[in-house]
Amino acid sequence: MSKVAMELTGVKKSYGDKIVVDGLSFTVAPGECFGLLGPNGAGKSTIARMVLGMISPDAGKITVLGEPVPSRARLARMRVGVVPQFDNLDLEFTARENLLVFGRYFGKSARELEAVIPSLLEFARLESKANARVAELSGGMKRRLTLARALINDPQLLVMDEPTTGLDPHARHLIWERLRILLARGKTIILTTHFMEEAERLCDRLCVLEHGRNIAEGSPHALIDKHIGCHVIEIFGGNPRELSSLIRPYVQHIEMSGETLYCYAPDPEQVRVQLRERAGLRLLQRPPNLEDVFLRLTGREMEK
Repeated sequence: MSKVAMELTGVKKSYGDKIVVDGLSFTVAPGECFGLLGPNGAGKSTIARMVLGMISPDAGKITVLGEPVPSRARLARMRVGVVPQFDNLDLEFTARENLLVFGRYFGKSARELEAVIPSLLEFARLESKANARVAELSGGMKRRLTLARALINDPQLLVMDEPTTGLDPHARHLIWERLRILLARGKTIILTTHFMEEAERLCDRLCVLEHGRNIAEGSPHALIDKHIGCHVIEIFGGNPRELSSLIRPYVQHIEMSGETLYCYAPDPEQVRVQLRERAGLRLLQRPPNLEDVFLRLTGREMEK
């Protein structure tokens, strides 16, 4: 097996005067979940469409499963499964019929599909909904059906564009559970998301994007250790600028976002001592996360 499932080198894409992807490079190894993390407008969906050969880069090189894209995108896509940002299921067809019709696009016979569809519906926990029209399914069920459909060709690589956007927490966790099973089976996943928790739970490595640029890359824990590496105290209330001056000698770094002060403190107790006599303050101490990484690198919180 190749050591590279996907590779982007110096990829650029603009629409008019707007640069959407700006010299992006990264490599994805077989069997890993690689995340593209960033706010809406960071270029995540554009990258996904370029990887699938739906649009062409203005510059740079893309290779998917050993095939150059977009010139041989059709061959690459035969071994790729896609979960688009928005469900595009046929609402008038049943769950089973959606899988059957989609499978024919890959040249599979009705007999082959009839053999595999029950296991896909079971994987998506939709076996009891096989004959239900898609219009009757909940949002979470539709998302799981879209995932099952992406597996109809037994792909080596899955490209998932914002797979849990709009889902409630229970449905989101169910999708995460299914994705972990796929990773355990050796599938490679490219995951675009703006959910920090999703990236931390699923991704082996990730690329943090802002304005189409790679501003940080690595495993979630490595990024958190490198850019934060200490406790975080969120301070609500009071005058942020006045409080910043008071506690600055006792913290590693301070970020201000709206009325909230984010303090990165090796010794949180020293910060608490300085604020003990201040009335009207609320302090929240917690471990660092990817939101802190993004805030530290960009000076702003992640926009959903």
